[in-house]
Amino acid sequence: MAANSASAGAVVRQQTLKNSIHCSGVALHSGAKVNMVLHPAEADTGIVFRRTDAAGGSEVQALWRNAVETPLCTTLVDGKGNQVATIEHLMSALNACGIDNAVIELNGAEVPIMDGSAAPFVFLIECAGVETQASPRRALRVLSEVSVAEPHRSASLAPGNGFTVGFEIEFPNTLIGRQEWFTEVNESAFKRDIARARTFGLAQDIEKMRAMGLARGGSLENAVVVNGHEVVNPEGLRFSNEFVRHKVLDSIGDLYLVGTPIIGHFQGERAGHALTLRLLHALFAEEDAWEWTELTVPAVAPAAGAQTQPARAVAARA
Repeated sequence: MAANSASAGAVVRQQTLKNSIHCSGVALHSGAKVNMVLHPAEADTGIVFRRTDAAGGSEVQALWRNAVETPLCTTLVDGKGNQVATIEHLMSALNACGIDNAVIELNGAEVPIMDGSAAPFVFLIECAGVETQASPRRALRVLSEVSVAEPHRSASLAPGNGFTVGFEIEFPNTLIGRQEWFTEVNESAFKRDIARARTFGLAQDIEKMRAMGLARGGSLENAVVVNGHEVVNPEGLRFSNEFVRHKVLDSIGDLYLVGTPIIGHFQGERAGHALTLRLLHALFAEEDAWEWTELTVPAVAPAAGAQTQPARAVAARA
């Protein structure tokens, strides 16, 4: 995969896809078959979702201000009320692979679930190739801690070096139990430790979700199903702690709704998509808690794919 290459201190440039690439699959919640095409986009476009099936056309930028709280997934809504749902796994792959600009075309209201992880989307990005653009890449640097909470769950962003994520989950009386995990987020770590972790659910909740119009496309081919202290999937787990790793994967995707990489630490305690979105609203409401900063190549080269460090803050605000 192409990567930014420059001498120490040089400005890191934005990236897009080198070529368009197509895939198709089942939508997790609606059960509909969806065709999707990832297209290159001009610098400063951001990640834009375009629904080709919507009357009069539909485009919406993947930003926190365009997201709405929906059960069990991350959803964008355009000015006409058209939705694009279940974007979190694709957004996670785009974030980790350093794709700043892309147009995602869909002929339906939901991103295909593929195998329930981000690995198929990483593969698509690798097949399309990555192209460096002329414009500098910026990031959001967290300057002071911001947190949101409700009974038994919380989410926070705090200052840090690079981008790190910690997460804790607890599902009593199941195989999942209590799991904690912490990771630095960079491209190589994402591919190795995070991308393959699949979405999951409890067998006892499946009928209730389908009655709500959710998980109609769910199967053992795109989700891990836990029945008490057993994994129903014949192939078992990809990681012993696949459940908490998937929550980290979701968080990386949801946090990309900032519109840039984040320099800071995210901590989730039994948090979900809705709470993470509320955290982003809280962050941007605190103007002194963050700043934009351009990214430069570090003076000492890190391991391949590691997160570049910030240069100087610029005046622009969201």
